[in-house]
Amino acid sequence: MKVRLNSPRALAAALAAAGVIGAVGAGAYTSASAVGTPAAAPVAVAATPLVTMPDFSALTSRVGPAVVNISVTGITKTSMDGAAGLDPDDPMFEFFRRFGGGFGPRGQQREMPVRGQGSGFIVSPDGVILTNAHVVKDANEVTVKLTDRREFRAKVLGSDAKTDIAVLKIDAKNLPTLALGSNKDLKVGEWVLAIGSPFGFENTVTAGVVSAKGRSLPDDTYVPFIQTDVAINPGNSGGPLLNTRGEVVGINSQIYSRSGGFQGVSFSIPIDIAVQVKDQIVATGKATHGRLGVAVQEVNQTLADSFKLDKPEGALVSNVEKGGPADEAGLRSGDVIRGVDGQSIVASGDLPALIGQKKPGTRITLDVWRQGERHEISARLGDAGDKTRTVAKNEAGPGNGKLGLALRPLQPQERREAHVDAGLLIEGTGGPAAMAGVQPGDVLLAINGTPAKSVEQVREVAAKADKSVALLIQRDGDRIFVPVRLG
Repeated sequence: MKVRLNSPRALAAALAAAGVIGAVGAGAYTSASAVGTPAAAPVAVAATPLVTMPDFSALTSRVGPAVVNISVTGITKTSMDGAAGLDPDDPMFEFFRRFGGGFGPRGQQREMPVRGQGSGFIVSPDGVILTNAHVVKDANEVTVKLTDRREFRAKVLGSDAKTDIAVLKIDAKNLPTLALGSNKDLKVGEWVLAIGSPFGFENTVTAGVVSAKGRSLPDDTYVPFIQTDVAINPGNSGGPLLNTRGEVVGINSQIYSRSGGFQGVSFSIPIDIAVQVKDQIVATGKATHGRLGVAVQEVNQTLADSFKLDKPEGALVSNVEKGGPADEAGLRSGDVIRGVDGQSIVASGDLPALIGQKKPGTRITLDVWRQGERHEISARLGDAGDKTRTVAKNEAGPGNGKLGLALRPLQPQERREAHVDAGLLIEGTGGPAAMAGVQPGDVLLAINGTPAKSVEQVREVAAKADKSVALLIQRDGDRIFVPVRLG
């Protein structure tokens, strides 16, 4: 018997009548492979946990009163010269340069009022508040506004530009406070919440997840930032970053943006660092940081091959400050610092972040890779307030082929001008050296850790090299390792 079936339900009914499958029920279908065979036993499927979005309403209601709005006023001096800020190619540049814009004597400055806003949060019932140093920088007057609309004139107890932390104090009692957590327990992917005053909109709540930890930014190498995708905008600076338990895990500090507004990448100062700075400021009015006295750069794969490292990790020492803590400890240019007191250094920015959290005078143990061997070096840290250390940057890329350097010995006058005892002047570049960023006029100081005393010596070291060499060059007074891949 042939039956014409015009719908899936009719097909199921026919199969049920033939005894192929069970009676038709709502949505009760089997696979086509069951046709002509007895009904198969149902397969047990493991239940998948239902994932729901978090509800921050109760948390916000509980912690919101401890978040404050900060308004600052100050005075800045601006030039009365109308040419200030104009492009020299602008047709009006020469006019304003000569006549001063017609608003006052040429070269005279005038005072202009400036205003700014930020956020902060209360950490003690007697009115101690944490915020960013850049929020209150150069402020003549700081006003703190609470969620109950009360306003207080705040005193800046101290600020630390190196970590961008400032501590304020208002004259009040029995204030709501936030619990301080620990960024050590924070996990990538964990939900976090920010409360602040973006664009002056007080107590605005935004949420997101932790995108990464330990981010080193070019201008803030003392801080291993927490990266999130929480919406942060101007005015959020200084506000708290909270976990789902309502504990502060960071202080919202800055964003990465090409437009000036939020683009999904925000950075917060870990609360553990903020607490260290806060305690020092409350006790002494200032914060101190350790200093090693080295310039360091990243170790990429080419440099790792040159120094025979098993992987491209560590902080490569490109320069050692004479008479500084590193120099006294015996560190050398070309050493790769891979650990401090048992804590690994993966990226070069990890080193200043770790050193900066230690107090001056602290003795540390460095795990150093030198000429293919591991060494332990003890050093006593200096004070970062005495002299700011620098971090060398390496933007060079590798090339292929022979080394490609035209070299000659430095003349005595050139050595004096370059402040070096020995080295070779690079007169021309080609091949891999040019591709790696080496330029005519650079001074070659060493190759693979061997001082460049003669052209023949450089050729011998390059001939023995396998995949790459590391050139230590000096350019405009700065020293940097440039990796050159040979093939």
